[in-house]
Amino acid sequence: MADSPAATNPTLAPAETNGRRLRWDGDHPHYKWVALSNTTLGMLLAVINASIVLISLPAIFRGIGLDPLAPANIGYLLWMLMGYLVTTAVLVVLVGRLGDMFGRVRIYNLGFAVFTVAAIALSFDPFPLGGGALWLIGWRVIQGIGGAILMALSAAILTDAFPTNQRGIALGFNMVAAVAGSFLGLLIGGLLSEWDWRAIFWVGVPIGVLGTIWSVRSLREIGVRTPGPLDWPGTMTFGVGLTVVLVGITSGIQPYRGHPTGWTNPWVPTSIAFGLLLLVTYCIIELRAPQPMVNIRLFRSTAFGMGNLANLMSSLGRGGLQFMLIIWLQGIWLPLRGYTFESTPLWAGIYMLPMTFGFLIAAPVAGWLADRFGARPFTVTGMLLMAVTFIALVMIPVNFDYWVFALLVFLNGLGGGIFTAPNTAAIMSSVPADERGAASGVRSTFFNAGSALSIGVFFSLMIVGLANTLPQALSSGLKDQGVSAAVAQDVADLPPVGSLFAAFLGYNPIAELLTPSHALQQPGVNASALTGKSFFPGLISGPFHAGLTVVFVAAALMTLAGALASLVNPGRYADEVEEV
Repeated sequence: MADSPAATNPTLAPAETNGRRLRWDGDHPHYKWVALSNTTLGMLLAVINASIVLISLPAIFRGIGLDPLAPANIGYLLWMLMGYLVTTAVLVVLVGRLGDMFGRVRIYNLGFAVFTVAAIALSFDPFPLGGGALWLIGWRVIQGIGGAILMALSAAILTDAFPTNQRGIALGFNMVAAVAGSFLGLLIGGLLSEWDWRAIFWVGVPIGVLGTIWSVRSLREIGVRTPGPLDWPGTMTFGVGLTVVLVGITSGIQPYRGHPTGWTNPWVPTSIAFGLLLLVTYCIIELRAPQPMVNIRLFRSTAFGMGNLANLMSSLGRGGLQFMLIIWLQGIWLPLRGYTFESTPLWAGIYMLPMTFGFLIAAPVAGWLADRFGARPFTVTGMLLMAVTFIALVMIPVNFDYWVFALLVFLNGLGGGIFTAPNTAAIMSSVPADERGAASGVRSTFFNAGSALSIGVFFSLMIVGLANTLPQALSSGLKDQGVSAAVAQDVADLPPVGSLFAAFLGYNPIAELLTPSHALQQPGVNASALTGKSFFPGLISGPFHAGLTVVFVAAALMTLAGALASLVNPGRYADEVEEV
């Protein structure tokens, strides 16, 4: 047998050995843990940047000199929130298919690089006012492309790297990053935006550079490829269809011609109907395509079809919960306890930490147990626990005792963790090895689309609930504090979305509503009471609870539907269990 170059030339041995220390072969016994740590970092980075902007919007708009609550700027506000979410929801299936065609690791590495370049561009916004907003929205969309790649392919890379009897715990850790990242983003954004609004984008640069170099050096192509032409008709109909649906639902939040929401705008139902028609067309195209973007016949598998349906219901319910709890804490509970409106975004993230702890505890443990006992007991139990906590949250008073609230959101996070890892493992184990990239993209699409849809659906439900009761309470409350009847009525006639967004962004809602009329400077007006910490919370508590009831009952019904979908799911993973 021929000697290696290192053996014949000893001077080459140290360099070759050092090179190998930085690289792991796909069949190395520790490679799966390297893949887990890198993909978990990628998932964490992608999800943190989905939520980090939420809490930093006031600082961002102050930095570029725009009032986010001005009617002309609501569109900027919405797309600063939604651009990243919509992009990740639309592209993950395409990204998954590209991974199957050209190599999942190769496309994943590209995602890290795209994400990092966008983070650099975001932190150097050269324009003020509307131009600055468009720069940020555009680069957030590009960053969403990188985020979509990281989200779509992490589960596929892990499924390739881990044997069936360890996938649950591996995907459990990966899902911990997905959910924990959304809350870590709130904390990190709150802290960094107090220093400099650009810092919320700086934080992604060193992590992105490190992750890119690490993934290029350590990850290996061990999955099965399916080379062939890209299914352009399917790609275009799916991308356009889902984009139009999400844009239409998002537009439903914006007021339209005196109506509190945009659902009376003909564009909204028309765009949703057109988008759904394109998605149906996409399914027909895929059934006939020789090499489809996604094999629609995968949905004939109960594990794949019902697992993704349950995934969508879970994402819808959990996404709605997060936004409603933020408004509840920032608009009512925290001000009543003496916190300034400006400080409420950061403290809302802190007080919601029990939910993250619940998920962190449950997801890896549930994944490990599901590897041994099957997914069904955990997916059903997790969804039912979430449904119970939604109903319990409706039953507590708006001005609650914190320990009760903390227990309920902890149990909700626990339920989410119990459900997510076993459900993900069951979905990914139910498909052939050469279609795992596309399957991971489908799973991510349901998850991301649920998060984006929840904003439009639950904000609309809350606004409709407030529109029935808030105007009268607002008008009478303002007049009691000396505001003229004409100004009070004008303010009461404004769409409730302004008050919700003000509370959500950490502004003083009453100060924002009364500033245009200069009512606070008029004689006889009790300005200190109106802009104090108790007037708005006391005013909105009753109407808000009415809207909250509608929202959380809807979320409970969604999670119950997810529990039913999980109940008919097979109890064990479809793959044959491999030996470690």
